[in-house]
Amino acid sequence: MQFGDYRIEIVPDTEFRLDGGAMFGVVPRTLWAKVCPPDAENRIRMNLNCVFIDTGAERILIETGIGEKWSAKHAAMYGITRRRPLAESLRAIAGVGPEDITIVVNTHLHFDHAGGNTVLNAEGAAAPAFPNARFFVSKAEWEHAEAPSERDRASYLPENWQPVRASGQLELKDADYEVAPGLRMETFAGHNRSMQCWRLDRNGQTLFGFADLVPMRAHVPFAWIMGYDLFPVETLEVKKKLLPQAAREGWACLFYHDPDEPLCKVIEENGKLRAVRYETEH
Repeated sequence: MQFGDYRIEIVPDTEFRLDGGAMFGVVPRTLWAKVCPPDAENRIRMNLNCVFIDTGAERILIETGIGEKWSAKHAAMYGITRRRPLAESLRAIAGVGPEDITIVVNTHLHFDHAGGNTVLNAEGAAAPAFPNARFFVSKAEWEHAEAPSERDRASYLPENWQPVRASGQLELKDADYEVAPGLRMETFAGHNRSMQCWRLDRNGQTLFGFADLVPMRAHVPFAWIMGYDLFPVETLEVKKKLLPQAAREGWACLFYHDPDEPLCKVIEENGKLRAVRYETEH
């Protein structure tokens, strides 16, 4: 779609599944199962909606999905149902290949956001998947990824960023910074201390990427917060600030993990907020 003078494409990586209880924290299963029906293993459907932005000067990819370096055992554990590689999806949807991407942005380095940063080369070693790109991540997030806590250690797989660091392509950024004109990254504590959300402002329009702050449409209600969040009370406070603002100002909202309608707008009805499909002609 055209967003101001930039071209935007949503590039889904693949469906996968995580435990529904973990995805909704203190929300009872009787409530979340109505909107996200679980499978026999209590897992819910999710996706990985990467975003391609062509500014004219840069070809930017925000997030790289879950990657393709998984063993059969772990692919089954996460319910990964890949129809095609991310590179093929990029070509089919955005009309570009990995070699055409000039900037890759990771909101944070969890495996389901940065897994596609690298691919296995002919020798079976992880190597950068985007050979001509600069990779951006906040310095604070990189430091946390290098020394994670026991609680989130399993979410950080060094093969997703260390080869990019070794190649000289990784650039460590401030807590808030500009990627390109109108495209800014801002750190919001909650999921962890260093995850970032992204905001694109063009011609009076705003497109906001919530990353794991609001991973799916189902997480719009303030108290519907992931059990994975290290600081859920801070997640709550940020949601109470950003979601009403999104509704007031008519933002387009990108929910990275939503399997069906990742691009939405937030509306208020009868004192409650909910996400509805964003009509791209806006």
